[in-house]
Amino acid sequence: MDLRRLEVFCKVYELKSFSRAGQACLLSQPTVSEHIRHLETHLDVRLFDRLGREVVPTRAGEILYNYARRMLNLKREASQTLARYRGKMSGDLELGGSTIPGQYILPSLIGRFREKFPNIFIKLVIADTMKIANMVLDGGLELGVVGAKIKNNKLQFEKLFYDELVLAVSPDHHWAKRSAIRLEELSHAPFIMREQGSGTRMTMLEILEQAGLDAREFKAVAEMGSTDAIRQAIKAKVGVSILSRRAIADELQFERLCHIPVQGLSLTRHFYLVTHKKRSRSPIGQAFMDYLIENRDK
Repeated sequence: MDLRRLEVFCKVYELKSFSRAGQACLLSQPTVSEHIRHLETHLDVRLFDRLGREVVPTRAGEILYNYARRMLNLKREASQTLARYRGKMSGDLELGGSTIPGQYILPSLIGRFREKFPNIFIKLVIADTMKIANMVLDGGLELGVVGAKIKNNKLQFEKLFYDELVLAVSPDHHWAKRSAIRLEELSHAPFIMREQGSGTRMTMLEILEQAGLDAREFKAVAEMGSTDAIRQAIKAKVGVSILSRRAIADELQFERLCHIPVQGLSLTRHFYLVTHKKRSRSPIGQAFMDYLIENRDK
């Protein structure tokens, strides 16, 4: 099976578009279509359904993608091992980060890592915790940094960084001048939730449950798919929310948002390095893992 065709197939799968895959692979759209046609003929299955402008993988396409990623990862690992044998560290690394570590922690760490290894190209995929964990599980990513542990015995989680979740309100909110609120008051306020799969949401619900507060009793007014969206919604007085202090540090500093302590509630958490227990590491992947562990919060 031609590895170049598998690379093109994976791009079509990930980007859900023949034209975007062509741009990413520096190929024309007809050439991309020809690669996919050859694969479908060789395997005697249909890999994609063409629904207007969108390309949707069939079940056969989903199965092939998992194997194709493993094959391409093995190819990359071989190239990196040979480069290291020649005294060089070069190649590509694709890693994942859930929203907060992906936006606020990993970029600076990647920058310092590349100062040591300038010939390494790093692609950072940012998605919610559940998606990153599933991509590591399926072999699409070698490692990730996420905001919560997922219950799966094939995955390994290692603590890296501390974080603090805070109750954030608009400066005009009637809680803004208070030194703290009672825990039971939280369930009566219009509350903006992060989406299902978010590490912030999972951790928040777990902490509140341990404190005896059922989040199902919350007066939820909206659910949003990013911290930025919630941050803007709080400013627009849609409601209040619990967010990472790292994500709203500037707003707190310049008093565009206010942090209100909740009596008796500790909202600390960890970010975790997630890897597959049984999959081998590429030399670059292992080097970056070691680098993360060396630089984790003590």
